[in-house]
Order: sequence, then C-alpha cells, then structure tokens
Amino acid sequence: MSRIAIIGGGSIGEALLSGLLRAGRQVKDLVVAEKHPDRAKQLAETHSVLVTSVADAAESAAYIIIAVKPADVEAVTGEIAAAVAGAEGSSEEQVFVSVAAGVSTTFFEAKLPAGAPVIRVMPNAPMVVGGGVSAVAAGRFATPEQVKEVTAIFDTVGDVLTVAEAQLDAVTAVSGSGPAYFFLMVEALIDAGVDVGLSRDVATELVVHTMAGSAAMLLDRRDNTPAGAMDTSAAALRAVVTSPGGTTAAGLRELERGGLRSAVSDAIAAAKTRSEQLGITSE
Repeated sequence: MSRIAIIGGGSIGEALLSGLLRAGRQVKDLVVAEKHPDRAKQLAETHSVLVTSVADAAESAAYIIIAVKPADVEAVTGEIAAAVAGAEGSSEEQVFVSVAAGVSTTFFEAKLPAGAPVIRVMPNAPMVVGGGVSAVAAGRFATPEQVKEVTAIFDTVGDVLTVAEAQLDAVTAVSGSGPAYFFLMVEALIDAGVDVGLSRDVATELVVHTMAGSAAMLLDRRDNTPAGAMDTSAAALRAVVTSPGGTTAAGLRELERGGLRSAVSDAIAAAKTRSEQLGITSE
C-alpha cells in the first residue's frame, strides 16, 4: 500500500490521520511532519505514528498531503521540492495533495518537479468528527487513478465529490464557510427560544437536536428513496412539516419577510469573492 505523508499536524492533519487509522490504514504506511516539538510528541504518543521532518516525510511517501496554513505553503513547498528532487529515480510517482485554501494547482506545479501530479482538496470543519465533505479538483498532470486514490483518502473523514478547480472558490463559500453559517443559525434560534420564555439550557437542547435530526431526515430521504419515487429536496421536506395556516407557516413567512434567502445569497457571494481575493497562483 502506498505510503501517505501528512505535512502539518494541525486540526486538519490530525483529523485526516485519525480517519485513515479508523479506516484500517496501517501505521507503517503513514508519516506526519510537524515542526513544533510539543505537538509532534503529542501526535506520536496519541497515534503511534512516525513524526519527522518535512524532508524525511516527503522523500518516503507516494502521496504527500500539504495541510499547512496558506502563509506557510511557499516555505513548505520549497522543502518538499528539495526533498523529492533528491529522491528522483524512485519507482513510484509521487502525488501532491493540497488542502491549503486558495492555493492553486498551478502554484504547486510551478514549484515542484516538472509534470508533478497535483490535486487540490477543499474539506470542511466537520471532518474532525468524520462528518465532513471534501471537494477534489485535479491539476493538469493528475490521472483519474490518482484522483480515485485521493478520494479514498478523504472518504475516511466524510463524503467526497469531484469538481473543476474553477469551482473551488464557490465550494469554499458554501461548504468551507458553511459550518459557520449553520452555527450562527443555531445561535440565533437559541437566543430566540430564550426570548419566548425557554431557559437557555432547554433552548440549546431543542435546537441542537432539531438541527441534527433535520439533517439526518434530509440525508435519509436522499439516500434511501428510489430514483424518481418522490421529491427528495429540502423544499419538499419543508412542505411536509408546514401545515397550511399553522405555526410553521407563520414563522416561515417572517423569515421570508426578513430577507433570509437574500442574506444567504449575499453571504455566499461575499465569501466566494473573498476566497478569490486571497488566492495564491503561480508566479
């Protein structure tokens, strides 16, 4: 089995490491690079995995996952490029996978050896509990087989779908930032519950479980309904729980009057624009 190097032991790197181990990947097939000694020790003790330098990790791996902050990408990519150049002649082609937001495949292709296969992945925060969703976009030199293997890697921390790289800024706006929008809605519902007389503890329990149950309901209908049997959209489920002239209809009317749809649309557009502004491309 191909060895996987995770460059960066932050929350994304550790979530991916945990997911791979849960999925049955052997410790001997995983290596982590982490520059902070305390964090490196914690990862090694918690997961019994080899934690080493960027150069050592990159040199020995077939799949090199760059899971560092965008500000650190250039320096780390330089270390990786130097390491893999020294290891040229290996029988297994190395694939470079970036989860650094806003850093294009062309940036990595310009910094790494000519023809290096690069794949970008945009995961989101729920990956830390195995419930994330990741969008995968292939660079110019990545093969379908390599994309399939990267999809399998990220499938250990949630769902995966393939998109064109040009769509990743929109993905960032929707699913990358999406958990924050969700948490804001939860916060607003709890506060509103308190306003109408519930204790904060009771309001919190009601809202959190309502949100979790509603998501499970939507997933169940989508995944377990035969094709064409019924409408599985969120709009259809909303209609199911909305009685004509009832309490839900009254509440929905106020949300529409308050411009909920327009505010969400504006939020996604603003987040996409900001993602485009922060992007790092090849020099």
